[in-house]
Amino acid sequence: MHIVVPSSSNTFQQSWIASGRILFLIAVSGLGAIGLVVLSALWAGTESDAAALDRQRQLVNARLREQVDQVAHVIGQFGNGYLTRIYPAARSIGGSSSLDAVLTAAAGSAISQTAMSAFGYDQAFVVDEKAQLLMLADAQTEKRYRWMKPLFLPLLQDARLGVTQGAASERTPSSMESRLASVAGSNPALANLMRLEGRPTIVGVVAINDAGQGRQQPMRQFLIVVRFIDGAALDELSRQQGLNGARFARTADADENEVAFQIDATANGEPIGFIVWRPDLPGSRVIGRLMPALSIAALVIAVLFSVLLVRLRSSLGKLKKSELHARQLALHDVLTDLPNRALFAMRFEECLAETRNSTERSAVALLDLDRFKAVNDTFGHAAGDELIRMAAERIRSILRPGDTLARLGGDEFALLLRDIKDHDQVLPAICEAIVAELGKPFPLLRGEAVARVGGSIGVTVVPDAGRNADDVMRYADVALYEAKMGGRGQWRLYSPSMDGGRNARDILKNELREVLAKGTSSPPGLQSDPIATRPDFGSLEVYYQTVHRAEGGYPASGAEALVRWRHSQRGLLTPASFIPVAEEGGLIDALGFWVLREACRTACKWPEHTFVAVNVSPAQLRRPNFAEEVFAVLEESGLPPSRLELELTESSLIEDNSDVYSVLQSLRSQGIQISLDDFGTGFSCLSHLMRFDIDRIKIDRSFVSLLGTKANGAAIIGAIVALSRNLGISTTAEGVETEYQRDFLAALGCTDLQGYFFSKPVPLRELDCFREAESAAGLLTPISGAVA
Repeated sequence: MHIVVPSSSNTFQQSWIASGRILFLIAVSGLGAIGLVVLSALWAGTESDAAALDRQRQLVNARLREQVDQVAHVIGQFGNGYLTRIYPAARSIGGSSSLDAVLTAAAGSAISQTAMSAFGYDQAFVVDEKAQLLMLADAQTEKRYRWMKPLFLPLLQDARLGVTQGAASERTPSSMESRLASVAGSNPALANLMRLEGRPTIVGVVAINDAGQGRQQPMRQFLIVVRFIDGAALDELSRQQGLNGARFARTADADENEVAFQIDATANGEPIGFIVWRPDLPGSRVIGRLMPALSIAALVIAVLFSVLLVRLRSSLGKLKKSELHARQLALHDVLTDLPNRALFAMRFEECLAETRNSTERSAVALLDLDRFKAVNDTFGHAAGDELIRMAAERIRSILRPGDTLARLGGDEFALLLRDIKDHDQVLPAICEAIVAELGKPFPLLRGEAVARVGGSIGVTVVPDAGRNADDVMRYADVALYEAKMGGRGQWRLYSPSMDGGRNARDILKNELREVLAKGTSSPPGLQSDPIATRPDFGSLEVYYQTVHRAEGGYPASGAEALVRWRHSQRGLLTPASFIPVAEEGGLIDALGFWVLREACRTACKWPEHTFVAVNVSPAQLRRPNFAEEVFAVLEESGLPPSRLELELTESSLIEDNSDVYSVLQSLRSQGIQISLDDFGTGFSCLSHLMRFDIDRIKIDRSFVSLLGTKANGAAIIGAIVALSRNLGISTTAEGVETEYQRDFLAALGCTDLQGYFFSKPVPLRELDCFREAESAAGLLTPISGAVA
């Protein structure tokens, strides 16, 4: 079915084309000027950032050279001091035998401890020319030295041969080498960069004994010191050079806003690792300061463009076209691209009209996935959406070309099978094939999870079941209930005998009436009170799902109150299980009033800047005294009206505009906020936004789930956000489940976000985002005596 937009007159079209050309030239000129400014600013900023980054690299290079030279200088002084003060004294006592007595293992340990404690080296060893330890050491130190020994030998060989000169190469610290001679060149000290234990390290070697003139050298002894530069030394380097977040990495794993500086070994130039830090980029700061000016220029051009556009087309024309476009989008389900409830109803009415005067038979079937809620609760809504899409594809592959498959909502589908000549054979074949196909496993989340759900089908034949569309759908629903009661994974054809007993809705309706009767009655004073003797079907509870600001830190701005029924036999029931029953049985007023009262009492303990959102059904809005009831609840609880937000569905506004308008006008006059839930999935009449003064639009999760998968999802959300921004209406995106969705929606301009990424609906005792919520835990008063 296609919706045709009324054609405009030739004069209007010609005027629009001519004006459009002028607007195009103006827009191109303005965008070109802004583009040149932006490109110039980006070029200048990029050049400035490159120069600053090069300067920081040079500073790091120089600092590393300085640290290597410093190690060589310090140990050189240490060695010379030892030779001039200790060794001459030992030589004067009696020759080499006295010196050997001094340089025992105990003395070597004292030298090592002095080097580490006085000069802050991480490790120090006293060795002979053959690299054997000449110090007392524990087993762990000896084991560590044996592992390091092969790496020390080249440097020890250089020290032994007396290589004291060697200018640092022109390369970066990857080839840095410092050999600094000590006092008068009498005692050479060497220092090199190398990798020890997988860490960048400065290793220094200096001789600590000498034979003197005319004496035979018994055995040269050397002090080897080790300083790791990825710990405290790197922190000191970061503070001195202003390196933000400096860290050492073995590989160049720098993030987008980081740079990596390679450290090479002195001896062979092999890479040791990388110093990674966040560079200071002045060019980027300058660009950031220029953005406001560029934004103002863009805004001026946008305002000029908008003024010209408004003169060409009136606001009524834009709203009309947008409304027609929204109606066209509303005919298909966004998630599965199947016909939705509205389009299915249109096709069903056409089918009934065609079969009134013919012998053609058709069939209507309602299909419901079994155990779908368990998939959502276990794997998340993303897996649930994937399951819905896969199930729709499997069902569609079985149907004939002329059949209609529609998604009514959630996991519920409807089938319209036209021209069933021999329904005794065709219907069983189709239904059994669908049940068998849905009984197969569903691989979800790219194979990380497998779901087994199955499906139940209720079928009724037209015109055997009657020619009224409501009756036919009711019969199919009764047959679906029988299929579920029969063990699920089955299909049932409607027969009049199925209406003999109470169906699922009747049973649930009576049980809910008993729960509400206990909850709304006064506390029984006597055991003989009839209220106390009523059967126990569980209790009602209020869960809360937080709403978060789409700004820095994403703080909680409020929470949505969601009712749950903790059934004594069926477990925890969601609103989808009993809200329709409450509406049919006239119980929605009592249920809604209880939820509103509990939510307002709870929200009084929350911070003053937060709000609580409560869903309101169309039946509640039709009550003439609904506004007075809301005011009474606010007065009783003490909650300011501005902190209460009532969520309506678009069907509430369509059914009775005059009465609803009066109620909403009365509510808004006291400061109560009004939001439109699931915007974009119903009729999406844009005139409602203006007529009813809606304060907030809630973007349906079916659009949010398309982000990153389909381009039209982002386009639809962007259009809704832009429309809301122009009308001064807040927007809340529902169903946010990933960090990508959160960041994308915030960038689009959504004012608030809600979804499993932030929090699932939880009872009040688990709501910890509001500090005051803990003191309000006692306000959660379940209806009836059964407490979970």
